[in-house]
Amino acid sequence: MLFQLRPLALAILCLPATATLANADAELGTVNVTARGTRADTLDTPQAVTVVAPEAADAGAPAGALFRGQPGLAVQTDGAWGQNPVIRGLKKESVVVLVDGVRLNSAQPYGSIASLLDVGLLERAEVVKGPSSVLYGSGALGGTVNFITAPTRFTDTPTHGGQFSLGASSADSGVSGAALYRFGSPDHALVVGVAAKEVDDYDSPSGTVDRTGYSTDDLLFKYAFRVSSATELHLNLQRHRDHDVWYPGSARTGGQPGGAGIPAPLGTVTIHSPEQHRELIEGGIKTALGSGTLMAEVYRQEVFRQIRAWSDTIQRNYVRNDVTFVTHGARGRYLLPIGDDHLLTIGADTWQMTGDPARYMDNNAPLFNNNVRNDPFSDGEITSTGLFVQDEMRFGATQLVAGLRFDQVQGDAAKKGAATTSLDKTDNTVSWTLGAIRAVSPLLNPYINIGSAYRAADMRERFEDAARGDGYYHVGNPQLDPERSTSIEIGIKGRNASLDYNLALFHTRIDDYIAGRVTGTNAPNGLPVKLTENLDQVVIYGAEGSLSVPVGSYVADAGFTWLRGDNKQDDEPLAEMPPPEVRIGVGQPAGQGFYWRGQVRAVARQDRVATIFTNGGENETAGFVTTDAAFGWRFGKLGSLNSADLGVKLSNLFDREYHEHTTLGLSGQEIAATGRNITLTLTGRF
Repeated sequence: MLFQLRPLALAILCLPATATLANADAELGTVNVTARGTRADTLDTPQAVTVVAPEAADAGAPAGALFRGQPGLAVQTDGAWGQNPVIRGLKKESVVVLVDGVRLNSAQPYGSIASLLDVGLLERAEVVKGPSSVLYGSGALGGTVNFITAPTRFTDTPTHGGQFSLGASSADSGVSGAALYRFGSPDHALVVGVAAKEVDDYDSPSGTVDRTGYSTDDLLFKYAFRVSSATELHLNLQRHRDHDVWYPGSARTGGQPGGAGIPAPLGTVTIHSPEQHRELIEGGIKTALGSGTLMAEVYRQEVFRQIRAWSDTIQRNYVRNDVTFVTHGARGRYLLPIGDDHLLTIGADTWQMTGDPARYMDNNAPLFNNNVRNDPFSDGEITSTGLFVQDEMRFGATQLVAGLRFDQVQGDAAKKGAATTSLDKTDNTVSWTLGAIRAVSPLLNPYINIGSAYRAADMRERFEDAARGDGYYHVGNPQLDPERSTSIEIGIKGRNASLDYNLALFHTRIDDYIAGRVTGTNAPNGLPVKLTENLDQVVIYGAEGSLSVPVGSYVADAGFTWLRGDNKQDDEPLAEMPPPEVRIGVGQPAGQGFYWRGQVRAVARQDRVATIFTNGGENETAGFVTTDAAFGWRFGKLGSLNSADLGVKLSNLFDREYHEHTTLGLSGQEIAATGRNITLTLTGRF
């Protein structure tokens, strides 16, 4: 293991802690590094980009929850911890999630890869919507989410500083905290951070939602060394751990419709993770080379999970699965400026993820005590290697971005069930993108982006044979072809002192869509079989937009999302699509003194559901309206602190009972969202 030291989750709350690392970087809302691989203003980027800076009150929530209510984004949940970003209707398999630019891999059916880090250590999250395979390879059909932790910074003279925050929330009796220390000098830069939270089961308007509590702790260590004026080295170490995480959306009752093959004597069975962790070690170099700049990194990332199936009847786990997914990777980019208006990027990356789950099951009714080894697959691995080129060109007021990428992805396993042959497959894919944006004026920047992306099948889709919550026994298929998408986006954006807005229309077609096809046969446990196959096309199209405008001393803002998905093979709506929604807010910001903000979020009824593909497992959801409010006082210099902030946030102010359409669970039995919640936070900088 990368780290052996385990900080006590509550002990660090006695220390200064930080929940929001979105510090005084004035460029935070306008500059991103994910869309083009280098720092670029969003007004120069011919694609929809969202930059989310976490607030202090967000520290008690998983990182995946940051995107709820953002235009074009949604959150898929299977409990309080498991919250995954959804980009334009495409979920975690079709979204690349990064931490500091490093791909975050995990092939588990439950939980959230986006929650494997603490909000308290984040500076911001950048979301690129639409095809992003040219820079990020397999999986970037819907887009890319890059969680960026507090960066190291060189300074002209030695400087010390830090940030802290403490938080408490009422609905889940939660406490959270984080601490960040920074050091900078001309040749050395250091960031050290710790964070932790502990929450109980949260309250909804109808009562406590069982098995939604959990605890986490995090460590962050980043160091940069300036070897010379032309060369820098860096090291990035991260460790995140979760304890006692449950996925209440996975609950199924044996012997009933949707029972997922669970033997009736076991009653209701729920998946949970007593322990899980993510560990990252990454190092890199940035150096001048000829007329350009070379950047290269190597990394090792490990995601370990204990997956347990708990029976309420026998009061113990009847399935026990321990699995570690280890990813080794390397990447390099050479940035070559050509004149003042031309930047050429040539790059390559490679990574290999391995997994070897150890699963034990008790299946001898009525005692369920035989502890039989039953691995879904053995020695699985996926290896990806890509080469890409991206050209950024400016012609007067017009910015062009063009990219091309070739990838080879190979999957294999030693064993799938009883099979040991025909498990390997190699795919060669080509991705491309072409975008243009024209600066007619600061408030008028029309753009267009067209491109293609792909997603190679993951380990579960290739190798796992298992019952799932839709009532079918899913059989993996090692010979799956990659999904391939073709997208077009047309938009307009603008920003000046009086208005900041963006509007986008988009259309995406996905060929060779990977999903389960009903075979008409039954598995040995009696469940009908779904074979994972490449199906016909799916099409997703829609519109999104946001704006922010000063009104006197106040600031009004709004955002909306509207999208549709169609499953061409079954001639019905695409399953689990987020419904249309609108968000309206108004507030009075303040650099110092009293500030406040109120927000209303209205989500439409979702009556476009899939009945054939889900076998009736997707139900309509009612529309709802929630209201949030926040207020507080920003202090100037306070004792030894350079600044401090005391804040209050009231979420779901009118205690509305609802659940998002993207909440996982048996149809009609999805868990309710959190009810009225009051969050108190204290933050400061020194």
